[in-house]
Amino acid sequence: MSDNALEQHEIDYRARQIRLGTWIAVAVILIGAVRVQLDWHGGPWLVALMVLAAGGQAALVALPWQRYVTSRWLPHVMIAWWSVNLALLLGFTAYDAAALALYPAGVTLILASTSALASNREVIGFGAASVAGYLGLVATRDRPVTGTLAALTVALMLGVTWFCARTASNRRRLDAARRTAERKIEALLENSSDAVLAIRPAGDVTYASPSVRTALGYDPAMMTSETLMDITHPDYLATSMEWWAAVVNGGPGYTARAESRVRRAEGAWIWVEVIGTNRCDEEPLNAAVISIRDITARKELEEELTRQAFADSLTGMPNRALFRDRLEHAIARNRRGGGRITLLLVDLDDFKLVNDSLGHNAGDQLIATTALRLHQQLRASDTLARLGGDEFAILVEDISEIEAMDLGDRLLAAIRRPLRLGNREVVCSASIGVATAKAGEGDDGPDPGELLRNADLAMYAAKGAGRDRFALFDPAMYAGIMREAEERAEVERALARDEFLVHYQPIVDLPTSRLIGVEALVRWEHPVRGLLGPNTFIPLAESTGLIVPLGRWVLRQACEQLARWRDEFPAAAGIRVNINLSARQFQHEGLVEEVAGILAETGVDPRQIVLEITESLLMQDTDSTIETLGRLKALGVRLAIDDFGTGYSSLSYLKRFPVDILKIDRSFVDGITTERGDATLAEAVVQLGRALQLQTVAEGIETAEQWSTLQSLGCEFGQGYLFARPGAAEAISSILGDARV
Repeated sequence: MSDNALEQHEIDYRARQIRLGTWIAVAVILIGAVRVQLDWHGGPWLVALMVLAAGGQAALVALPWQRYVTSRWLPHVMIAWWSVNLALLLGFTAYDAAALALYPAGVTLILASTSALASNREVIGFGAASVAGYLGLVATRDRPVTGTLAALTVALMLGVTWFCARTASNRRRLDAARRTAERKIEALLENSSDAVLAIRPAGDVTYASPSVRTALGYDPAMMTSETLMDITHPDYLATSMEWWAAVVNGGPGYTARAESRVRRAEGAWIWVEVIGTNRCDEEPLNAAVISIRDITARKELEEELTRQAFADSLTGMPNRALFRDRLEHAIARNRRGGGRITLLLVDLDDFKLVNDSLGHNAGDQLIATTALRLHQQLRASDTLARLGGDEFAILVEDISEIEAMDLGDRLLAAIRRPLRLGNREVVCSASIGVATAKAGEGDDGPDPGELLRNADLAMYAAKGAGRDRFALFDPAMYAGIMREAEERAEVERALARDEFLVHYQPIVDLPTSRLIGVEALVRWEHPVRGLLGPNTFIPLAESTGLIVPLGRWVLRQACEQLARWRDEFPAAAGIRVNINLSARQFQHEGLVEEVAGILAETGVDPRQIVLEITESLLMQDTDSTIETLGRLKALGVRLAIDDFGTGYSSLSYLKRFPVDILKIDRSFVDGITTERGDATLAEAVVQLGRALQLQTVAEGIETAEQWSTLQSLGCEFGQGYLFARPGAAEAISSILGDARV
């Protein structure tokens, strides 16, 4: 039997036609037997023989024709069978002259049977033989048949032959078209990624598509309800049975979808999506149509995306999102019993130096090794996560504060162990912040975000206390952060309300005391605390990044003031304005463009602007610093190194910097008349400036002795309280008004 349901329908059709033809033959024989019994005299043996022949024909109906119809020998047997029936009909009619009228009816039944199974040529052949037999019977009759009756009978038989031949031809064309459609459907199903089954409510699998072999690896003929249950994963068997019951009982057209795991023929378990539609009321299907699709690749992708969303790619540990989720679950789990939750944040000290000096591969190796060392110090129930960069988080339940401190010591000791990165041995340290809380505190327990914030504050406290240590959270830390936030907000409001102002301190020519320039110094006119010096707000502005907009504002104010002095006083044409650049401002990406824009807007001569950079700043990322200095120099401004002598620049670096001025730090000037070493250092700076063809400016000159000593050492310019304190622009205007050109 064919596995294809559509072919099975054709087999059933042919078998039914054979049985129908058999019953027709039985009917014709029985009609003849009745004729013999009623009209023939004697011959009961002939009637018995005919009844026996009819019984033999009827017995053929019981044969399993579905098994035989696809055999190659059957068409030949059928032709022989029809030929024998036609010969018997012809012999019977020849013997019984009165049966001639029954001959066309018998022929019609035989031709109708052949049209359902034979080809149109074979039908025409039987029709021609029937007509020829009829004509032979007419010609041999004792009582002649009228020509009109014979002609009409022949015409009728020819018409029946033509109709049956056309029927056979049309059937053949329809069969060919149907087989073509079937082949297309079979090809589509065979190459489909879905296995399609038709399963009756009782569990009988009435159809299995060829794609079952592709999707599941099984022969479609093997697919039974028992097989389906056997290949379903035990964890999903009960769910699958409930799903099947829902499909069967859901009513006509009901569709349900489910995911399950099944075993392929080779033994591998795969994920499948199963879609079932109830077609139990549709004839002749009367089954539920089940589509099975392999979704293993999709499930693996989903699992990988989930892993990436909740796991760190380098270490495989939970990331920030998953750690936050576990923290929330830990709080909920311990809420009723009032258990203690301990959170530790671990941040490696100076990790950036490892990346910058040894490369990012070494940095990744350090992160991975640190993660392993931290994991080795924890219990199986503890959670270790990487929050990002060089920061780790540890969640520990049910330990005391003393035990948390002991854990902190163990973690620090593990991190301190030497580690070989490439061909270098490195010793690292870390700062750890520890925060604890009882899960039963409050209605909902501690807030996860607040606990993380507390541990973060404690970690920064550990860094501020010298690093390589841990610190327990103290509420005073939060108060300090809040105070810093309020101060930052105050600075932001001060910028918005123009509460800052610029004071200017004269820079003079030491031999003549002539004004040659001024240094712009920012002050804060606080509405409550009065005039504040830079030490009260510059460190905060530097740490928060507000120094960038503040420094930009100072630069603009100083340039605009210089433009006003130039327009009002002829003597201003020769003075210069020194403006300090902070580290954050110098590293700001748009610094050069901002300076160029302000110079263009104010119209000042770039040669009158001196930008001061600290010596320590110059030594950070030297190549990038030289590039930025070169771009500033290209604008026409002059560059000065402030606080020179307090840093660690070497002569080889110093000669690479395109600077114009060295400013001697006031710490050397303070002891220049009392400390021989300070005088020696000051003289060395002056001589270095001469060797490099740089101007020198001494800061913080407060006594005449300092002034005299600096002149004797050859220092060209100076500034300090001896000459003038920083003051408003009007004080400089007075000096410029009294100056002679």
